[in-house]
Amino acid sequence: MTAPTSDIILERMMALHPKIIDLTLDRMFRLLDALDNPQDNLPPVIHIAGTNGKGSTQAMIRAGLEAAGKTVHAYTSPHLARFHERIRLAGTLIDEAALTAVLDECYAANNGENITYFEITTAAALLAFSRTPADFTLLEVGLGGRLDATNVSDRTALSIITPVSLDHQQFLGDTLPQIAGEKAGIIKRGVPCIVGPQQESGLEVIEAVAARQAAPLSVYGQHWHVGQEAGRLIYQDETGLLDLPLPNLPGHHQVMNAGAVLAALRHFGMDEAACEAAVTRAYWPARMQRLRKGPLIDAAGAAELWLDGGHNPAAGEALAEMLATGPKGHTHLICGMLNTKDINGYLRPLAAHVQSLHAVTIPGENATLHAAETAHAARAVGMDAVEAETVEAAVRDIIAKDPQSRILICGSLYLAGAILRENE
Repeated sequence: MTAPTSDIILERMMALHPKIIDLTLDRMFRLLDALDNPQDNLPPVIHIAGTNGKGSTQAMIRAGLEAAGKTVHAYTSPHLARFHERIRLAGTLIDEAALTAVLDECYAANNGENITYFEITTAAALLAFSRTPADFTLLEVGLGGRLDATNVSDRTALSIITPVSLDHQQFLGDTLPQIAGEKAGIIKRGVPCIVGPQQESGLEVIEAVAARQAAPLSVYGQHWHVGQEAGRLIYQDETGLLDLPLPNLPGHHQVMNAGAVLAALRHFGMDEAACEAAVTRAYWPARMQRLRKGPLIDAAGAAELWLDGGHNPAAGEALAEMLATGPKGHTHLICGMLNTKDINGYLRPLAAHVQSLHAVTIPGENATLHAAETAHAARAVGMDAVEAETVEAAVRDIIAKDPQSRILICGSLYLAGAILRENE
């Protein structure tokens, strides 16, 4: 089968810079200038940074805005199954013809200069957004914030910082305050910023940056509160109380994410119906997603099969909390991770809540940890761990011993993407 034209252009773009990640905005502004600065012609931007919860937060905001009749552009990364997932034009995933056209235009405008894959594809998204009418643009930061390729527009109407924790230390700094400073780099002068739950040392940095920028803050625990009571989500701010269903995205951390979403929607004057739609209609794949079709489901028999792309210690803690408070039963992990991640920090909180771990090597990923290394790390934190050649082989091994169990495939968005391409 001939590859789609967009895939050919994307492959060429991978060769435009020797590094996958190289944080600076110089190349980005050069290319945007060659494209007549599309970032200056966007619908009002809601810019989202943070370590965890960016994608879920974006999905809930989009659901709420669209329920209120607004049209919304959305940019996210990485994609799971197809690159097109990264760019949503006025509510619809970009089609092949439009994607090919903007990629080709950006490739030509770049004229062979050094630029990273994320930078040039972000420019393509901004170009597409600038040419399509919409009410809002949702931009999810790729890495950090201050020097991220999304941090180029003066059209920001609201910034959101989701919980900040340790991740990507090789690029963002070794300490939480350093990382929080990078995330807070999206705060614009005079532009309001909503801040989700933070550790004190991180919040102090965010508050200091906001003060320098004269940016009003709306902070969890100070200006708004959210929690779970009697199976409902309760949100309170100076406008009043909201009593809503729990988010359809599972987990207590999604209640916290929903709080920031509700603060954002209330900032723009959205009504209670839009707020309820935000928490009940959002869909975000590979965040504790129940798989229901495909060859893995056929192999799993009576076992439940779940998929989650979280990959850092905070994500491990969130999963552990879900397993501790969720339905009882045996849980087995099938785990594959990248070698840039803190695998011990991710697995340690999960150890007390699972019966076993099958380690896999992520297919097609140069930066994958080998299954043997993942299994070794799992044993080091007290898990019963073995290696498996494939995810399907792991599923079959688990159900042969525990046919009524819950199986959670986890550890990486890249592994999640491979699973979705084969099973959705």
